Amino acid sequence: MLIAVTVVISRFFLIPVPMTHGNVNLCDAGIFVAALLLGRKQGAIVGAASGFLLDLISGYSQYMLFSLVVHGLEGFVAGWIGSGKKRSVKILAMVIGTIVMVAGYFLSDTILYGISVGVIGVPTNFIQGILGGVVGYLVVIPLESRLPHLLGS
Repeated sequence: MLIAVTVVISRFFLIPVPMTHGNVNLCDAGIFVAALLLGRKQGAIVGAASGFLLDLISGYSQYMLFSLVVHGLEGFVAGWIGSGKKRSVKILAMVIGTIVMVAGYFLSDTILYGISVGVIGVPTNFIQGILGGVVGYLVVIPLESRLPHLLGS
């Protein structure tokens, strides 16, 4: 369900960035919610599947495999560092997850289009990660106290 929600919110909030052949979206928010609430495995699954599907349906098929890996790693790292931890560690986890995503797309853009496009994409990817982190944090904080109840434990 989190994969579907992440893809939908990412398609709803989608700003194309022509110079990089990519876009700014809220995919990272859904990834951070999954990672911080459910852990590294679920963060990786939501990240990989959401990034892959979003690129497929958004017309960025050249990024599908890159997004599978990049967003999967982002979710894994954020969940590994921040799941079940105090709020300051959750914030650190999202910062490190964002750095992983930015580095991954720098490499992806560089492979696909050259280093100049890789460099141009860094600021917009940081904006996307920060925006995703803020939205994700605002969703995680009220849900984390309700999670045991929602999961039936």
